[in-house]
Amino acid sequence: MNLGHRIVRWGQKKSPWILHFNTGACNACDIEIIAALTPRFDLERFGVLLKGTPRHCDVLACSGPVTKQIRPRLVRIYEQIPEPKAVVAVGSCATSGGVFGGLYNVMGGIDQAIPVAAYIPGCPASPQAIIDGFVKLLKTLEEGK
Repeated sequence: MNLGHRIVRWGQKKSPWILHFNTGACNACDIEIIAALTPRFDLERFGVLLKGTPRHCDVLACSGPVTKQIRPRLVRIYEQIPEPKAVVAVGSCATSGGVFGGLYNVMGGIDQAIPVAAYIPGCPASPQAIIDGFVKLLKTLEEGK
């Protein structure tokens, strides 16, 4: 591993940049993700920063189920994220399809389209659970898994 790659890995471990993507949920998990980033819960104390483009992020935080319509867009966004990358499924809809599971156009959770590194359960997932999930993800990134 060359020096440039080691520096990128170190930066990803110490300050991961996330992109939040809603695949079509009820917005409750979206509100909780944003709440986790506010000063009250302060996910930024772990170095997590919200970015607006997949080309500048390390972690994709997804909420909502995967539908037939959104799947190609989700895959395209995932492919635009530079390596090494990780995906976090936030909420019961993103982990398993949730209340939308079984509908004609719902394929299931995020793992039906792209590989997921961490699952954060809840309907909606609380900011404390989101913070806990990201901290556990950061630990696995530091271990090199």
